[in-house]
Amino acid sequence: MSIKAVVFDFGGVLIDWSPEYLFSGLIPDETERRWFLTHVCSIEWVLRQDGGQTIADGIAELIAQFPDHEPLIRAFYERWHEMIRGVLEDTVTVLDKLDAAGVPLFGLTNWSDETFPYAWENFPVLRRFRDVVVSGRVKMVKPDPAIFAEMHRRIEAQLPGIEAHELVFIDDVTRNVAAATALGWNAIHHMSAAQTEAKLRELGLPV
Repeated sequence: MSIKAVVFDFGGVLIDWSPEYLFSGLIPDETERRWFLTHVCSIEWVLRQDGGQTIADGIAELIAQFPDHEPLIRAFYERWHEMIRGVLEDTVTVLDKLDAAGVPLFGLTNWSDETFPYAWENFPVLRRFRDVVVSGRVKMVKPDPAIFAEMHRRIEAQLPGIEAHELVFIDDVTRNVAAATALGWNAIHHMSAAQTEAKLRELGLPV
């Protein structure tokens, strides 16, 4: 097997992002916090912004449904940067090894187009990829096969003729890994940098 390119997810793989970092202070009770992040500012709601819905529309939608939670709903994006604690250095080290070996690197992330510029400016590691597909810009989100097709198309523009089995995709979300696998990609469920590095090595990559 010959791998010709590696595609990284960002949040949870290269960037340490979690709503818990903000809401553990805003909602100290764990049961209440879990309910809020499951039923109000849920991942499904976040994905709508990641898929191109404006933050203003997303907030208005939730406030209409949960008016008693308006301050907390507004805090989600007003204080969004407090959900990021920085880069995950151990995974960056893996990226460094691939980069040093000349492996072509690409990014595929579910991220709102309105918040992504903050990350782009503050975390230079994100600018090391040959190309990045941001879901909020293309109006598609993982695990939709269409966003993987868009990523493949962009990779092929730089590496003509590359096939799905010559790609590796790294993501911390199981449904995204399953989607890539179903399309014939080599997909790694990222749970730790050491484990991901070992999987890359099994695929013949120089890490």
